[in-house]
Amino acid sequence: MREIVLDTETTGLDPLSGHRVVEVGCIELLNHMPTGREFHFYANPERDMPPEAEAVHGLSSSFLADKPLFSSLADELLGFIGDAPIIAHNAGFDMGFINAELRRAGKSPLTSERTIDTVMLARRKFPGAQASLDALCRRFSIDLSERGKHGALLDAKLLAKVYLELVGGREPGLALASNAVDASPTLVEIKTRTAREARPHAASADELTAHAVFIAKLKNPIWLKIPA
Repeated sequence: MREIVLDTETTGLDPLSGHRVVEVGCIELLNHMPTGREFHFYANPERDMPPEAEAVHGLSSSFLADKPLFSSLADELLGFIGDAPIIAHNAGFDMGFINAELRRAGKSPLTSERTIDTVMLARRKFPGAQASLDALCRRFSIDLSERGKHGALLDAKLLAKVYLELVGGREPGLALASNAVDASPTLVEIKTRTAREARPHAASADELTAHAVFIAKLKNPIWLKIPA
């Protein structure tokens, strides 16, 4: 099963307000595992970079000035994605921007039916818990040391690891490892036990006499009050 993990960086929060994509990162998965194939590019947004957006991802207008336009890379992006499902964290945000750029380039948008939103997966699996990428990485003990700022390719790599945890992708491997350990030869020490005769439980004559003497000392025993 082929899937694509996708992440974007943008100039803002709303493509309908003129904000643009400035970075795209894609990771190819086969059976939930990264294959090593990646697709990544920076794009010239043809507009200024708001300071608050630059503070998030560190991409300045001067850095992006000589980068290609999204439209010039649209076909290559679509070719890499192919017909695979798209995994994204808060998929509505990323796909909203990607589709706005595709429309601007004269391409057909990608349908929402083919997307898998890891935010929704996390909220179903851990109701009430934080579902940010950072929070999920901490939950699954995924190293965040390289994430000083947001970056589309780095975040896609982190998301691929989170997605694997959310769908239980590591469990089969762990189970196989466990079975492999259990299946290893084990030395069993066999001990021979000597059978013993059953211990007699019948009361001796002395025990019966002592019991009769004890019973005779009881006053008004309850069994004498029971009608015959």
